[in-house]
Amino acid sequence: MEKKHHEPDKAYKNMDFIKSPEARTIRILSEYLEPMKRFKDQKIYDTIVFYGSARTKNLEDSKKILQAVEEKVAAAGGKPGPALEEELEYAKNQVFVSRYYEDAVELARRMTEWSKSLDSIYRFVICSGGGPGMMEAANKGAIDARGKSIGLNISLPFEQTSNRYITPDLNFEFHYFFMRKFWFVYLAKGLVIFPGGFGTLDELFELLTLIQTGKVKKKLPIVIYGSEYWNQIINIDNMVKFGVISKEDRDLVQYCDTVDEAFDYLKDELTSLYLQGE
Repeated sequence: MEKKHHEPDKAYKNMDFIKSPEARTIRILSEYLEPMKRFKDQKIYDTIVFYGSARTKNLEDSKKILQAVEEKVAAAGGKPGPALEEELEYAKNQVFVSRYYEDAVELARRMTEWSKSLDSIYRFVICSGGGPGMMEAANKGAIDARGKSIGLNISLPFEQTSNRYITPDLNFEFHYFFMRKFWFVYLAKGLVIFPGGFGTLDELFELLTLIQTGKVKKKLPIVIYGSEYWNQIINIDNMVKFGVISKEDRDLVQYCDTVDEAFDYLKDELTSLYLQGE
């Protein structure tokens, strides 16, 4: 039998090439075009984005961790050493921030129920970074309300795995941070910033910079949730005081401390900006 002539693979099937530096542009375009198609197929036109720490646990789990540490302290005769004292303080702080997890669940649930009451049930869909912690809380609230739930996950060596509350067809995995950030902002009609760390601060301040410089022209209500936490982390009023931002820039954000307050603010702003006159 005559030996079959070897047929070369098409370039787009050559995974060594696709993963190479020369094909980086193709990979970037894929993270732009593939999500675009999925959002179109799922009839997702705009979102409410929830930012916050991947490390925050729910209240029940945080209390269990604190109880375990308190048992260690009791076993030490109530006189913990420096390491155990530090562990106890950390566990108490985790219980403190876990209330924000519960608030994020409730706010996302109420926003989803309100969204479903509109004529178009796919308006203002809850979107998170797709991981654990506050991101999980936002997705959970949307699913509790029987709505759609978007997760824009990012591949990291630790911490970040997709949570189980994301609508399967809206569960994304990004390699490039900047493409993930693009999809956060492009569809967003409102944002809620829950307590978080470097990543949350990065996302918040990049967005504020885009708005301040006019690169993002649409009106975006931005809630900074939890002043007791955030007032210890950032001081926007002092930025105004020292002249590094203008007084008008202070009005780009709205501080809220309760679910009722955040829900009413977002609903009123979204109605005024995007629903009246439709």
